[in-house]
Amino acid sequence: MKRPSHSETPATQMLRAHQVVYEEFFYTYVEQGGTAVSSAALGVPEHAVVKTLVMQDEAARPLIVLMHGDRMVSTRNLARQIQRKRISPCAPDVAQRHSGYQVGGTSPFGLRKSMPLCMERSILQLPRLWINGGRRGFLVALDPNALVRVLQPTLVDVALETSSIAQQHPVVGGSGT
Repeated sequence: MKRPSHSETPATQMLRAHQVVYEEFFYTYVEQGGTAVSSAALGVPEHAVVKTLVMQDEAARPLIVLMHGDRMVSTRNLARQIQRKRISPCAPDVAQRHSGYQVGGTSPFGLRKSMPLCMERSILQLPRLWINGGRRGFLVALDPNALVRVLQPTLVDVALETSSIAQQHPVVGGSGT
């Protein structure tokens, strides 16, 4: 895809402000395509593409969850690990209101409002990750340790392989980046 002339977003502004070294990647966004589309377009493993999911607890307090593109979130395990009664995904309009980003273009950097951020612990094992840069069809690649340094997420172990969906419920996180 032809690179847009301007890739300035609240996410890239935050990355630059924190002196994070990152590389920009553009691809043709496909509605409901998720990380399968972006990873295929960029020729990177879907496991290394990290999706940003906006969720909420039982009191409708928002939180962000970062998960491997090829994994789902066990909301039951997440609720237990962060000591909440229940976690569920936000409706798209609610997610946009909380994050300031359009669904499909949500980045954990430069969020509209501060909210708790959880990250699947195994993301730290990646040598490099690709994550949304704040616009549909725009990812940034960076070192996972830089993400931790800037965002200071709570590390959790809540990933489910997509093949285990039939055995474990509830799960979410099929399409976001």
